[in-house]
Amino acid sequence: MRFLSKRLVLPGLAMVAVAAACGSSGGGSSGGGGSQSVASVPRVAAGAFTSDFSVMKQLSGLASGGKGLVGVLLPDTTTSARYVEFDAPYLAKAFQAAGLKSNQFKIDNAQGSASTMQQQAEADITAGASVLLVDPLDPGSGAAIEANAESQGVKVIDYDRLVTGGPADRYYVSFNNVQVGQLIGRGEVSCIASWHVKNPNILVMDGDPTDNNAKLFAQGYNGVLAPHFADKSYTKVGEPAGTWDPPTAQTTFEQQLTAHSNINAVVTPNDDNANAVIAVLQKDKIPPKTFPTTGQDASPSGLQNILKGYQCGTVYKPIYEEAQAAAALALYLRAGQKPPTSLVNSQTIDSTLHKNIASVYTVPHWVTTQNMATTVVKDGAVKVSALCAGALASACTAAGIS
Repeated sequence: MRFLSKRLVLPGLAMVAVAAACGSSGGGSSGGGGSQSVASVPRVAAGAFTSDFSVMKQLSGLASGGKGLVGVLLPDTTTSARYVEFDAPYLAKAFQAAGLKSNQFKIDNAQGSASTMQQQAEADITAGASVLLVDPLDPGSGAAIEANAESQGVKVIDYDRLVTGGPADRYYVSFNNVQVGQLIGRGEVSCIASWHVKNPNILVMDGDPTDNNAKLFAQGYNGVLAPHFADKSYTKVGEPAGTWDPPTAQTTFEQQLTAHSNINAVVTPNDDNANAVIAVLQKDKIPPKTFPTTGQDASPSGLQNILKGYQCGTVYKPIYEEAQAAAALALYLRAGQKPPTSLVNSQTIDSTLHKNIASVYTVPHWVTTQNMATTVVKDGAVKVSALCAGALASACTAAGIS
C-alpha cells in the first residue's frame, strides 16, 4: 500500500493532508482507507486525551476517510469490573466522538470463552472489519485470532494485554504495566509504614500467569519489595500460583493464612482479588488499618475498601485515556495511515517473538484517600452517590469527597 502526503502548518497544530491509496484484498478489503482521501489529519499525542473526549473530534477526517468496521473483542465480565463499567462505554464514546456511526464499530465481550471470542472475530471479519482490537483471554487464542485476521488483510491491535506470539507488525495499547506493578509495590511499602505494621510477613499474590500483564505487574512490585526482603526488614512468606478469579484467590489466601498464621500483609494485584482477601479479613474480625492489601483498576469495591481502611490504595488507570488512544490508533489504521510517533510513544518486548512491538502507553496513578477526590472522583470514574452510600458517608467527608 502506498500513500502520498503533504505536510501543512496550521495555527497551533501540525496537520497532514493525505490521500489514501487503494485498499488491500481479502476479508479486510474495505479497510486501509480505500481510495477515499483523508484531509487535515492531526498528529494526536498519547498524553493528550481528556475526560471530555474532545481530542477525538480532531480525528473526524480519519473517521470519514477510512473504511471498514472496527471490531473490539473484550475478554470477560468476571476478572475485572472494568470491561463492562468502563472499557466498552468509553470505546463507544471515543468512536462516536470521532464521527463513526454505530454500524461502523462493534464491541463484543467473550464472557470468558476463547471459542466465543474466535467466533466474534470471524463474524467481524465477515462483516468487513478492517481493524480488530483484541484483549485476549490467553496469548495462544489471541495470537490465533490475530494471525487469521492479518491473513485476511485486517490490521490488529492488542488492547490492554499483550498477545505474546501475535503478528510482529501489530500495535499494542496499554499502560506501562511494570510501572503499574511498581506503584503497587510502593503503595504496599508506604502502607506498611503508615499503618505501623511490625515485622511485615508478606504474602505475594499474582495475577494469572498466562496473562503477560500479570507477569509485568509482578516484575514491578517484586522489584520494589526485593530490597526489603534482602535486608530482612520484610519477610516474604510465599508467592502461590496466581489467578484473576476472585473465588480462587480467596481460597488460596485462606489456605496460606491457615498454613502461615504470621501473615500480616498481602500484595494483591487488582481490586477484585483484594476484595476476596478482605472478605476473609473481615470474617476473621481483623480490624482496619492493620493488614495492608493493594489493588488496581480503581473499581467501586476497591475504592470503598480504601475508605474502609482495608486496602492501602489502588492503581488508577484512566481507562478513558486508554480507550481513546486505542480508538485513535484504530482510526489511523482504518484510514490506511501510519500512526504518528506522538501517539505510538513506546515499544514492548514480545517474549515469544523476541521482538519489540510498537506501543502506546498512557500513565497510571496510585490512588489513596488523600487524592481520591482529585482523581477518580473528579474524572467521573465513580459516582459519589454510590461510593459514599451508607456508613461510608463520613469517610468520604474526611477524604474531601462530596
